[in-house]
Amino acid sequence: MAQVHATKTPPPPKPSPNNSSIQITINNTTTTTTDYSARAQWLRAAILGANDGLVSVASLMIGVGAVNQTAKAMLVSGLAGLVAGACSMAIGEFVSVYAQYDIELAQMKRENDFEEKEKKLPSPAQAAGASALAFALGALLPLLAGGFIKPWGARLGTVCGVSSLGLAGFGAVGAVLGGANVAKSATRVLVGGWVAMLVTYGVLRLFGLAFGAQVSV
Repeated sequence: MAQVHATKTPPPPKPSPNNSSIQITINNTTTTTTDYSARAQWLRAAILGANDGLVSVASLMIGVGAVNQTAKAMLVSGLAGLVAGACSMAIGEFVSVYAQYDIELAQMKRENDFEEKEKKLPSPAQAAGASALAFALGALLPLLAGGFIKPWGARLGTVCGVSSLGLAGFGAVGAVLGGANVAKSATRVLVGGWVAMLVTYGVLRLFGLAFGAQVSV
């Protein structure tokens, strides 16, 4: 009579909280899949910051260019947008993450779980610095690409062209890192940036024509 011996298969190791992969065991075969949700928070902050920087500064430069054709005016407006935007992003992210920090800390104290989970709390200072850096990097693309070109038409076209490439690139990178559809993500970000730049140019152009406004720098 044949004897069947059952052997207990050890369970797969549990992934650590900071690991972005999940192990799935089927028929004693372990497969590792990427947990894209673990990347969602930092990915959102990085892509949002860079995209905001690019769109904000490009739109600002194009808008000022609608009422002033000098390279100096567009350069100064772009630089002001970079500094102001980076500071705004840093302060906003610091306040937001600090609020989250206080809520999680209070919850841990209520659960008597403070020492174990304290190291997992978000850092407001790191979040603020990362947001400001991401915004500045995105803003540098249109600023350096078109801020020093003398002819108005070439300058405006360069800012639009470089900004379009940057927007599509940011959308594609975000999709790859997040496991989403690259074409859809890049198109969505690109079209959104185009709308922002077009609206800004149109409003400032109409304002200049209606009131005879001319920005002098």
